[in-house]
Amino acid sequence: MAGASCHSNDSLQLPPSLCCNTYSVCYLSESAQWCRVAAGVGEERSEAVSYSNSDCLMGSRLCNQLFHASYVSGAFGTEWSVKYNQQEICALKGSTVFMSGTLTHPGGLRVTEVFWVIDPALNLSWPDMSKNPDFSGRVEYLGDEQKLVSLKLRDVMKKDEHEYCVRIKTDQEMQKYLQRPGVRLTVTELCVEAPEEVTEGETADLTCKTTCSLTDPTFIWYKNGRPLTTKTIKNNQLHLQTVSSEDAGSYSCAVGGSQHLRSTAHSLRVRYPPKSVSVSISPSGEIVEGSSVTLTCSSDGNPPVKMYTWFKGSTPVGEGKTYSIPNIRSEDSGEYTCQSRNDLGERRSTDLQINVLYPPKSVSVSISPSGEIVEGSSVTLTCSSDGNPPVKMYTWFKGSTPVGEGKTYSIPNIRSEHSGEYTCQSWNDHGQRRSTAIHLNVLYSASSLTLKPFLFFCSLIYLVICLQAAVPKLLFAMV
Repeated sequence: MAGASCHSNDSLQLPPSLCCNTYSVCYLSESAQWCRVAAGVGEERSEAVSYSNSDCLMGSRLCNQLFHASYVSGAFGTEWSVKYNQQEICALKGSTVFMSGTLTHPGGLRVTEVFWVIDPALNLSWPDMSKNPDFSGRVEYLGDEQKLVSLKLRDVMKKDEHEYCVRIKTDQEMQKYLQRPGVRLTVTELCVEAPEEVTEGETADLTCKTTCSLTDPTFIWYKNGRPLTTKTIKNNQLHLQTVSSEDAGSYSCAVGGSQHLRSTAHSLRVRYPPKSVSVSISPSGEIVEGSSVTLTCSSDGNPPVKMYTWFKGSTPVGEGKTYSIPNIRSEDSGEYTCQSRNDLGERRSTDLQINVLYPPKSVSVSISPSGEIVEGSSVTLTCSSDGNPPVKMYTWFKGSTPVGEGKTYSIPNIRSEHSGEYTCQSWNDHGQRRSTAIHLNVLYSASSLTLKPFLFFCSLIYLVICLQAAVPKLLFAMV
């Protein structure tokens, strides 16, 4: 095209007959029209761009743009090429990425330097990325530089998302190459997408998500830091069938080979009615009459239990998480349960048996046979007593004199001298108590009759006095 001329041998011939000096010495005639070539291998197209003569003051920028457009797109022909193994890479944040390509160059050239550059379309100077402070200590070039060019980038992060291209220099100053398009790197993190709360009995799906598509990933799921092996895992999804309270916990995911790069944990809550309802008693150990006792109801539920009801047998006796019995009595003995309730249902605990220990009480004596007791018969006294633990010792008294031991006291061939007041004293581990007295009255017949004369002054009179011993008293007359 008329009106353009270039200095230096290092130039690109742009059809039709347009050249651009690679050293940025560019001359434009007034009102010149340039054609920028954007040619790929096997195709060529031109785009007309008009610049005024004043733009020649920015000749360096214009020529670099033209040079870049052709240099990147393979304007040297098909003998130059870098075939990248992948042109798009999705990588986990913190992982190590490998990029590689196979190099082809014209014969007679010796490659002297191969390095990688980032975003060549945005930075026309194309610096070696390994010298960029952002990549310090993380970049390693691999390969033989003649045919295989590779980049190892460690600990990738979000700001590493760029287009990565190979830049090649040879032993001939004018023979250099940069291959575009390059490798586009996208950096992602794993994220668990799941409901925050489910109700027991429902199903739940947890998804391990990324912002780009990883290459053939094998997903691994963790619950509370431990790998899950008994759940259904399909692709990147964890399926929880018929959720139970045991499924609540902290879930995270990882990709096989990069298990150390787990997602942020996701907490899954499960709603369920009360369960594991139990009752404890304080103080523990023996419960003695007169002491104080507190029952406490424990229950697991989500949402938390909001109502507790206490039962003795089937009778409601109180409400609240605790139930206290001050100055406990023997009649407080029995089976106690706690019923817990939340928005999803209710459940009752198993029975707790309260056994109140107390000394003997209600001590009484019975006699057999009942009715009159006649001398010569046999009599059995029986002691009855209520105590916990049961009475283990009985002592019998006639008046204040101990006369026997045992629950019963027998008098065979009873005699009149056995008459009197009898009591029973009951003993257990917590004390003693004596019964009220029972009176034993033995009936017997007269055993003797004695007549005694008495002499009175003035006359002789016989006074007959009859002395007798009998119960009941004898009735008699003189004839």
